[in-house]
This record gives sequence, structure tokens and C-alpha cells, in this order.
Amino acid sequence: MPGFEVFVHVSRPPGEVYEAVADPATLSRYFTTGGAKGRLESGANVSWDFADFPGRFPVAVVDAIAPERIALRWEANDPGAAPYQTDVIFTFAPVDGGARTKVTVSESGWPETETGRAASYGNCMGWSQMLACLKAWVEHGINLREGAYQ
Repeated sequence: MPGFEVFVHVSRPPGEVYEAVADPATLSRYFTTGGAKGRLESGANVSWDFADFPGRFPVAVVDAIAPERIALRWEANDPGAAPYQTDVIFTFAPVDGGARTKVTVSESGWPETETGRAASYGNCMGWSQMLACLKAWVEHGINLREGAYQ
């Protein structure tokens, strides 16, 4: 079953980096270019909108343990396949005595099909970009997505 893991080191403590993902107002500043609705808390159902993929994406928060982990489930973008969901896990690990954070995103759950693999590759690219945007925003207040997809 296709899946992947990507990571980045952010030069801020885990609690600050966790909040930049969990808080919808902050997430909307650098990632969900069309806006995020709802805080990432255990059991919550939230939605994300992106300028490059218009329309709200429902996201179920499986669990959220501040400042360590956020687990999500959302529908796969796999055209032509029957609807199914994938699992996304964010981990926030302290580095350098907690001065920095290693943020890891893993996603899994696609079928072993041509379209399933293609969908996983697209999401791998998207999460890699999200992590770069997170780092630029949290460390420097720069929104890398501004104008990138419009």
C-alpha cells in the first residue's frame, strides 16, 4: 500500500510549531490559501480550502496531543476510484533541547493501483511544500504560497 513520510526542521520550539498547524487562523496564513475552518483538536471535523484545488476539503481529526502529534483522516484525491480515505500523521519532535522542532508528516492508505500511486505522489509533493511554507512562516513570517497557485 503506497505511503510516504516527509520532514523538516523548524527553528522554533515544538509548542509554537504545533500551534502553527493546529490553529486555523495561522494555518490559513501560510498553507490553506482559501482558509481553514476549525481547530485541529481530537474528534473535531474541520475543513480546508486551497486556491489551487478550489472547494472545501473535510478533514477529520482522529487525535491531537499537543505539542506532539496530530492525526487526520480525509478523502483521497483519486479520480475514477470509489471514495476512500487516507491517514495523515504530523509529529513534532524536540531537537537541540527543544529550541528546534523536527516536523514529520506521513500519509498512507492508497490502493496499489496506478491512480492510487499517482494520488500519493501528488500528496507527497503537497506535504513537502506545506512543510517548506510552515518553516518560512514560523521562522520569518513569509507566505511562500502567496500568488504561487493563482
